[in-house]
Amino acid sequence: MNTSTRMPVAFLGHGSPMNTLEQNAFSKAWRSFGAAVPRPKAVLMVSAHWYTLGTHVTAMPTPETIHDFGGFPQALFDFQYPAPGSPALARRVAQLLQPLKVGLDEQWGLDHGAWSVLAHAFPDASVPVVQLSIDRTQTPQWHYDLAQRLAPLRDEGVLILGSGDVVHNLGIMNWREQTVAFDWAVRFNDLVKSHLAQPDHPALINYERLGEDARLSIPTPEHYLPLLYVAGLQTPQDKVSVLVDGIIGGSISMLSVAFG
Repeated sequence: MNTSTRMPVAFLGHGSPMNTLEQNAFSKAWRSFGAAVPRPKAVLMVSAHWYTLGTHVTAMPTPETIHDFGGFPQALFDFQYPAPGSPALARRVAQLLQPLKVGLDEQWGLDHGAWSVLAHAFPDASVPVVQLSIDRTQTPQWHYDLAQRLAPLRDEGVLILGSGDVVHNLGIMNWREQTVAFDWAVRFNDLVKSHLAQPDHPALINYERLGEDARLSIPTPEHYLPLLYVAGLQTPQDKVSVLVDGIIGGSISMLSVAFG
């Protein structure tokens, strides 16, 4: 296979769903990424916000736009991202993950971890989108290994995206607009970038061994695990590119990284 035809993979730090409506450094970076990549046949999205028992993949032809949050302006609840689904891709994902039992889901749709970034990467909503859930009962190593079984999709025109936040601690977030990042958040964010660049995937998988900075940055794993899906798909030939970086509210990383 000529690697020039291979689709990149990327992890996008999605932050607040308000980024959907805003033109800022983060949304502009996602838009530039979408414009620069080869036009995908479909997107397979691993979002922090579909955290389930077992593994599921959306399999409906027309997924709904899920507004899975509260307390935001009405304009955000009115936003729709009417991308088609792809039952064929859902079946292909299930096939690649055999013998794991994968549920073909026709209820979930697209959550804000997916559409808040896709609204900028592919604003015309014409690229089919399928979501793969994150099994909350499994270990980081299990998720990393599972991602590697999806590698053939990169040569089939499928863009695989992870959407989460490397640092995601809402409990101590400072909601003021202008806030200095916590020292521990900066250190952990920089450490993750270093491990991605080397690459040192075992360190990323075993993040709980990275000390207090990791504990504060990842109080719960769902926003971090999408990064492991992307890391699991990195090849030795892949160039690592930081699309955008920054920490908002003191404790939310907006790091977005592409491979390929």
